[in-house]
Amino acid sequence: MKPEDTAVVVVEPTPVVRQHNAITQARYDYTACQLDIFFYLLSRLRRDDTPDQEYTIYVKDVEALTGRQWNYQQLREATADMGSRMFEVENERTYQQLWMFQRVEYIKGKGCLQIQLAAPIRPYLFNLKENFTSYQLHSALKLSSKYAKRIYQLVSQWKDKTSTRTYPLDEFKQMLHLKDPKGKEPELFQNISQLKARVLDIAVRQVSEHTDLKIDYELVKKGRAYDAVRFTIARQHPQQLPIPFEQPAEDARAFAARQHLDALGITQPQLVASILGDAKHLDQLFKFTYQLKTDKVKATKNPGGLFLKICGLR
Repeated sequence: MKPEDTAVVVVEPTPVVRQHNAITQARYDYTACQLDIFFYLLSRLRRDDTPDQEYTIYVKDVEALTGRQWNYQQLREATADMGSRMFEVENERTYQQLWMFQRVEYIKGKGCLQIQLAAPIRPYLFNLKENFTSYQLHSALKLSSKYAKRIYQLVSQWKDKTSTRTYPLDEFKQMLHLKDPKGKEPELFQNISQLKARVLDIAVRQVSEHTDLKIDYELVKKGRAYDAVRFTIARQHPQQLPIPFEQPAEDARAFAARQHLDALGITQPQLVASILGDAKHLDQLFKFTYQLKTDKVKATKNPGGLFLKICGLR
């Protein structure tokens, strides 16, 4: 099967916008946890993969990459729901219903799951991956809002331009699953101020703070009412190194741990080696970083010192 909407290779020096990827344009509703699994799978795709390729995801690896804690049960529920939901892909000639997984297997006692993708959806996922570098996939995993993740997907297609196309609000809301095209479900954030506060403003802030793109949005009026939205885009230098997706899970976890230690100001080689060499300390590091980001731990003056005290290293 050959998708109608494929990514266009950008030939320098003339910037060419990538065509709309069918999966990005498709209507689907994933939670933040499900989108983390989705982006992680994208990072593992290779063009030489076999049709029945299996992808292994370790729970601790996802935690290391995202800075969030998704426990085994949450991932299990997330994949179960993902498997039951369909992607609606439509063009001028056809309408398709696609599902993500052929099979998901959880390995008991290993903290990992193995995923086999459904064959019909694989070409669309490969095309979608071509919109992202390794850094950009890492950035997508760092976004906590599911709407920020979806909007980052959207604007990444237009990163060779200064703005996206203008999206009618009805179409935009359907893509983010805020509005049912058949009208069977209640529309979310009907008031424009709610849409700005709950979706657009949060997405702009998170994407601009955590990714290679600085974005903003413009609401377009038709008469007296807002009718459409357009995003402006500017490139910016990454503020952190990309996670090496190609490395084994253990190496990626250590890489992420070093980034967390640097952010906490813990750079003394002996302390770093002690923490990286102790599985209990590593677990405490990822837990502490997550709690710090979510304001469950208050340590504005010296968070690194507090972490070392928790570990018994100070």
